[in-house]
Amino acid sequence: MAASDPMLRLEGKVAIITGAASGIGEATARLFAAHGARVVIADVQDELGEAVAASIGLQTCSYKHCDVTDEKQVEETVGFTLEKYGSLDIMHSNAGVAGPVEGVMDLDLNKLDRTLAVNVRGTAAAVKHARVDYMHGKRRGAAGWWAVATPLLLCGLDGVTTEEVEDQCGEMATLKGVVLKAGNVAQGALFLASDASSISVAMTWSLMAAALWP
Repeated sequence: MAASDPMLRLEGKVAIITGAASGIGEATARLFAAHGARVVIADVQDELGEAVAASIGLQTCSYKHCDVTDEKQVEETVGFTLEKYGSLDIMHSNAGVAGPVEGVMDLDLNKLDRTLAVNVRGTAAAVKHARVDYMHGKRRGAAGWWAVATPLLLCGLDGVTTEEVEDQCGEMATLKGVVLKAGNVAQGALFLASDASSISVAMTWSLMAAALWP
């Protein structure tokens, strides 16, 4: 899309996307940039993150190492963004890890602590440090999904292929014949980040192959 394209939905906006070196975060970073946003990829996968930023274009995308379990690193990522781009319009807290799948009697509490530190505490840190004056009055929204065959999910399922995960999720989905992809979730994030959601004060968008959570 050209810079003058009237369909650019995030033109002039600046976004931080945590966990954007792969999977849903990467798809969202690419989509946001295609719609005119300047994007900071915040992740711990340095080689992947730098490669994604370079492939998007370093004139519009930057990489910043950020472990969301470390509040100081989250704060520094916001500071980096403000210094480089002068503003912050979108904080997309996307970083996550797959939690333990064992039953409670066999549960590894260290793994549970790690999951909560990334998925819950990391999100809280992102919200905390993106809520100061430069984000005051901005809309808030959340997109939740059932399951997408991304590296995050596959790494916890030894020997299971992308196709097998998608087949299983498709069987449990309300809407049959549709496979939920990272790009579908990215489109949901684009809507929430754009002026198209301007009438929404708060919104939760649940995606299960284009259907609601059961």
